[in-house]
Amino acid sequence: MMLASGWSANQFSALLGAYRSELGLTDSAATGLFAVYVVGLIPGLLVAGPLADRRGRRRIALAALAVNLLSTVLLTLGATATGWLLPGRFLTGVSAGVLLAAGSAWIKELSSPPYVASGAPASTASRRAGLFVSAGFASGGLAAALIAEWAPHPMVTAYVPHVLLAAGAWLAARSAPETRTVAMRRGRSGGGVDAHSGGAVAPGGDGADHPVRQLRRTVLPLAPWVFAAPTLGFVTLPGLVHAGLVYTGIATAVVPGTGLLVQPLARRAAASRHGAAGAGLLAITLGLALAAWAAHVDSQPWAMAAAATLGAGYGFTLTHGLTQVAVAAPPHSLARLTSYFWTAAYTGMFAPYAVTLLTDHTHLTPPQILTVAAVLAAATCAALPLLNSPSGRGT
Repeated sequence: MMLASGWSANQFSALLGAYRSELGLTDSAATGLFAVYVVGLIPGLLVAGPLADRRGRRRIALAALAVNLLSTVLLTLGATATGWLLPGRFLTGVSAGVLLAAGSAWIKELSSPPYVASGAPASTASRRAGLFVSAGFASGGLAAALIAEWAPHPMVTAYVPHVLLAAGAWLAARSAPETRTVAMRRGRSGGGVDAHSGGAVAPGGDGADHPVRQLRRTVLPLAPWVFAAPTLGFVTLPGLVHAGLVYTGIATAVVPGTGLLVQPLARRAAASRHGAAGAGLLAITLGLALAAWAAHVDSQPWAMAAAATLGAGYGFTLTHGLTQVAVAAPPHSLARLTSYFWTAAYTGMFAPYAVTLLTDHTHLTPPQILTVAAVLAAATCAALPLLNSPSGRGT
């Protein structure tokens, strides 16, 4: 299910160049349709998190996967009438948001007793959802680009793999049990839960370590960089270096693929307070600087190096965020707090649209905009110790 969710998000991204050339979409229209995904995803996340905590993971995740399948069908209709692309992308975002909130919590709980004899650590179980979403990002974009390059009727056939994947995932997931009732019993009997705040309270504490407050100062300041980095790498950069469809497909695979490759390092770095966050933001800073140079000299090799570096930053920051959520969230609030993290992270997907708007309506060039973004990433990295210190709780 999570693989299908990631696949659906990126299959469209790899085809942006084809939509520009074949259907005549402008740059702002193409990147705007890419951003519509986030417009649907954020309310999907915010509604589905609390709903999955109250009503259960299974029924909500299965319904979301059915909508995910429908969204791809609408995108195939966009080959003949571009008006279908807007609802298709919007529903892709809604379904992905619901799957991230309900599906991530479902996976974590299915990775724990009584569903498995020896449960994985909470942080490891929570990362599984992120790993498979990343795998979907990597494979969906590449597959769509390769099919569109060589298959007939590319704006239709490029979407066929996701239709098959989503349908197969729905059939397979039907047999998985509901976990919410077990999680609810744990939340009631585990002690250490403040019934008024809904969060875990440290022994003898005064609620200062409420999970929402803890996540607000340790995760939210860097969360938008989680997806700003990869989307700039595979949405913005290929157009700046005049790359073709196959190059774009490779970039959409390289960025999240690199994020997957750095996972072993990211897991070790996540053991320290903000090691994974610092490593990720440093990689994003370097990647944006390389992207600015690649755009300035119009170099596809430099752009691919930048994409890979941004992908590494994505892997580190995603691991940091999911690990912090797993550590902070009590069972009865897991889906809700997971949805908060994904919501903050996915706001970064507006970055390509922001670059397009700034290029069209200011005197800044894309290399200059990317340079400013690199400075902002470096500033966020420098602020990490302050944001994560006890004195920074009100920040």
